[in-house]
Amino acid sequence: MPNITIEGPQIKDLDLKRELVRGVTELTHKAYGLPKNVIVVVIKENSPENVGVGGELIIDRIQREAGKPSE
Repeated sequence: MPNITIEGPQIKDLDLKRELVRGVTELTHKAYGLPKNVIVVVIKENSPENVGVGGELIIDRIQREAGKPSE
């Protein structure tokens, strides 16, 4: 069974999460020809204080771009 993990920022809209899972499941079903009930989709939501890009926490980048000092 395919296991698909999507990592990214939080998606607050539950309906949007449902749409994402349905869409990924449908595309995986078409690509592999497997029944949808064996396809697992996991959404891992990461807060910006727990992810760094280019040696900088995303929260610091967001605050800098908004003109706020880092904590």
